[in-house]
Amino acid sequence: MTAPSTAPARHRGGRWIEEWDPENEAFWQETGEKVARRNLFFSVLSEHIGFSIWTLWSVMVLFMGPEYGLTPADKFLLTSMVTLVGAVVRVPYTFAVAIFGGRNWTVISASLLLIPTIAAFTVMKPGTSFSTFLWIGLLAGIGGGNFASSMTNINAFFPLRKKGWALGLNAGGGNIGVPVIQLIALAIIGASGGPRVLLGIYIPLIVLAAVLASLFMDNIASVKNDTGAAKDAAKDAHTWIMSFLYVGTFGSFIGYAFAFGQVLQVQFGRTPLQAAYLTFIGPLLGSLIRPVGGWLADRYGGAKITLWNYVGMALATAVLIVASMQKSLPLFVTVFIVLFVLSGLGNGSTYKMIPGIFQAKALAKGLEGEEAASHGRRLSGASMGLIGAVGALGGVGINLAFRQSFLTSGSGTGAFVTFLAFYAACFAVTWAVYLRGPAARAAKAAPSEAKPQLSYAEV
Repeated sequence: MTAPSTAPARHRGGRWIEEWDPENEAFWQETGEKVARRNLFFSVLSEHIGFSIWTLWSVMVLFMGPEYGLTPADKFLLTSMVTLVGAVVRVPYTFAVAIFGGRNWTVISASLLLIPTIAAFTVMKPGTSFSTFLWIGLLAGIGGGNFASSMTNINAFFPLRKKGWALGLNAGGGNIGVPVIQLIALAIIGASGGPRVLLGIYIPLIVLAAVLASLFMDNIASVKNDTGAAKDAAKDAHTWIMSFLYVGTFGSFIGYAFAFGQVLQVQFGRTPLQAAYLTFIGPLLGSLIRPVGGWLADRYGGAKITLWNYVGMALATAVLIVASMQKSLPLFVTVFIVLFVLSGLGNGSTYKMIPGIFQAKALAKGLEGEEAASHGRRLSGASMGLIGAVGALGGVGINLAFRQSFLTSGSGTGAFVTFLAFYAACFAVTWAVYLRGPAARAAKAAPSEAKPQLSYAEV
């Protein structure tokens, strides 16, 4: 086997990098880190706007008063379907990076955001039928796919020791698109502006993101379309276990982001302006804390951070049940914001676990060095789309649970009881598989003088 090249990354036409070896320290210090950080920055920008467009209808429903003729159940159904599309398109978006290249697909996916934005600008007025709003809302779901392609792309740029921080920053910067569009909506509502003003602001921003990605991002030639990786990832039990855990973290984040404003309006009688004053705080803090979750996972292990994070989410949900039953708005809002923060923290720690798990499996097979790292990148990149898609389905479940809870009892208490049971299940799975499973016990039993392999307990 030849030694990894330490020469600077070479490009061919169209901004393709021919040689990329981030695990090699000399390569990383000389040229890799600078290139990776540049791609990370513009990836965050495009993904950020994608999140804003995906969660556009969580804001639009606040503008839609009685003159639009929609019931609360209609609005929860609308946001549920938008979330569903955003989850489903994450699978093809993941593999689009290997087909088109990370830079090329970022340009394409950013440009596609013009379709739902212009369509919403056209129909957003009283008198439009609910079915029309539903179909146009479904188009906004494509913004959810940008996350999957962005995470897959950035995963290839960074070494394993940096993935928690890099993936956390990439995802956190994208997640901030949720509170940003809510803040802009707050300003517009406060100025007595209409929803078309909000849409008009985003159209030029989408164009700008696509142009900047075209000018400053790169494709990695070694990231090739590998259908075998997708099949291998789909067959691996850890892909589906991590999907389940990601439902609890990201599914909570995106589901609450869509539903929070509506819950405040329906259960606590807040006006659109009063709701908008509060809805952005939780998503903002949850987005900002996500890189911290990745950093903590790098330092202490993703499984440990994820486990205790679920303890916190369960406790916060229990308090929310009390606040909901007592109709205490101050307590409800405060604890809901805490839940947002914990969901963001868990987003970072769970995504750090993914490459670590597949690296551990590579080592268990006897692979070493770059061969092990390449195997881990191959499967973790393929699994991220599936995990991200299933995780986002949690947002669908949350909105449907709220819809049913309000139809049944007029409050969200029943939904919170369901969420509490789910977080308890996530805690149990994390503990059983990644902290008390066979690999974890074997690592603890290894003699101190032996050089232990990476175990699931360390991911």
